[in-house]
Amino acid sequence: MNKNSPIGIFDSGVGGSSIWQEIHKHLPHEHTIYLADSKNAPYGNKSAEEITELSIKNTEKLLHLGAKLIVVACNTATTNAIVTLRQNYNIPIIGIEPAIKPAALKTVSKSIGILATKGTLSSALFSATTREFTKDISVVEIIGEGLVPLIEAGNLDGPEMISLLKKHTEPMISANVDYVVLGCSHYPYIIPQLKEILPKNVTIIDSGEAVARQTKTVLQSLDLLREEYTPPKLQFFTNAKTDTLKFLLKKYSEKISVENCDF
Repeated sequence: MNKNSPIGIFDSGVGGSSIWQEIHKHLPHEHTIYLADSKNAPYGNKSAEEITELSIKNTEKLLHLGAKLIVVACNTATTNAIVTLRQNYNIPIIGIEPAIKPAALKTVSKSIGILATKGTLSSALFSATTREFTKDISVVEIIGEGLVPLIEAGNLDGPEMISLLKKHTEPMISANVDYVVLGCSHYPYIIPQLKEILPKNVTIIDSGEAVARQTKTVLQSLDLLREEYTPPKLQFFTNAKTDTLKFLLKKYSEKISVENCDF
């Protein structure tokens, strides 16, 4: 590890690029390498053992590419595999968890919604976090069945997406939630659609900014912030088609490279 090494980021597909955007905003001079494991998406329907194996595979690839720090930009991988990763690799590893705590602290209606994958909602880490912060609060947990494949296909606002979002949010609206926590790094890409469907008083929270702040804090504490101010190398690798990543990151098209790579 040295200061000029890249930050490594992986997700079960393209969704974690929403986390990458926050990291790049907070750390604009850092080299980054992003792995989109779209071939195996979604992780949310897999067993804990499968999720851990995939997370190890991705971590090994990023280490091979020289990462100085790894961000697990996937809620399901974090909640199921981050303990194993931290036990087995001597490198800073940052995870992403649903932002339950801020929603629980700020709710006025004492009712919050959580939209996440089955793998996240059924994990031990998620259960422990929910128990800790929501003792006197009603929590509506919804599995976002079908959302990740649509986002992976770049279908953010078609009729199928809108129909699914209306179905998934109906129990939350009925329960008078005033905060909706997004528990999947793919979901920030459908915040505009969610805002159209949810009542105006509902606040949507995702974890991207918190992860970016933590990444910066850890690099500062280890004296690993990049000091060179030449343009950073911003690399994206996917083991599926590159189209959706290019679409989601089109405003960065002149700064990034997006390549197909088998991993």
